[in-house]
Amino acid sequence: MTDAINRCRLVLVTPDIADAAELAAVTGDALRGGDVASVIIPQNDLDEKSFQKRCEALIPVIQAAGAAALVSGDSRVAGRVQPDGLHIEVGPTAMKEAVERHAPGLIVGGGNARERHAALSIGEAQPDYVIFGSIGGDIKPEPHSKNIALAEWWADMIEIPCLLMGGTSIAFAEEMVQTRAEFIVFGKAVFADPANAARIVAEINATLDEKAPRLGR
Repeated sequence: MTDAINRCRLVLVTPDIADAAELAAVTGDALRGGDVASVIIPQNDLDEKSFQKRCEALIPVIQAAGAAALVSGDSRVAGRVQPDGLHIEVGPTAMKEAVERHAPGLIVGGGNARERHAALSIGEAQPDYVIFGSIGGDIKPEPHSKNIALAEWWADMIEIPCLLMGGTSIAFAEEMVQTRAEFIVFGKAVFADPANAARIVAEINATLDEKAPRLGR
């Protein structure tokens, strides 16, 4: 998740489409819409074998588009499918273990810290990023106000990049980027209508180009 662009960048969370080939096609279409820093692949309720099949279909498509493919949850699957990183929404102890085991070979980040002390504790493990909000937490149009506040505080104080999880509407993208978070994350907002996913990615990037503060740390 290198940040060659000196503004906030977009991260996507893949939808839960049962057919792996269809999901890969939908994701590939979305990635044609413009700049995407990385794509997080959630396990959802899949068993290990099915999740591995999903990752094997998605990862080449994601990487071919120039984005980093991040497997969420199952480190055993991650070890077999050659992703760029591992996304884990866990506490500081598990994060420390994951960083020690998988970095620097893989990007390791996540956390879903819900208050400042937890965020700082996760940050002590030196992950590649910390996320505010869960990748499955986009259940309302707007991002959670607590996550907005945490991202703004973190971006002002801490060098480790942060991701800010959005809601089901991209209308709040401008508010999200004003936190100076390095990355904003959308799932359902982009993929609810797969036919329009590329257009929505392009629209988000246009907002970022026009409204996002320049990040020059």
